[in-house]
Amino acid sequence: MITISENAAHKVKQMLQQPEFAEKPLIRVSVVSGGCSGLSYKMDFDASALETDERFEDKGLTLVCDKKSFFYLIGTELDYSEGLQGKGFHFVNPNASRTCACGESFSL
Repeated sequence: MITISENAAHKVKQMLQQPEFAEKPLIRVSVVSGGCSGLSYKMDFDASALETDERFEDKGLTLVCDKKSFFYLIGTELDYSEGLQGKGFHFVNPNASRTCACGESFSL
């Protein structure tokens, strides 16, 4: 399962009120090759899920993920912060054995 924190859910709901996001109500999370640790997180908004996607409902929002990425993201929480380290979405992944300093890439 992939979940979303209260902070991230609040921010996503705010964003979905804006015209550029209104037509894309799904949160698509994935993992792609790259970054200094080997794998990078990716988050987008999408209009529809694929038949092969994993689908999760949390805090009134729907998250979708391709099956390959789900293997890396099992148990992950999508979070949002506005702290001194900068503001934005980030992934809290219990499967990551190593992450880079910026938190945008990881390895298992």
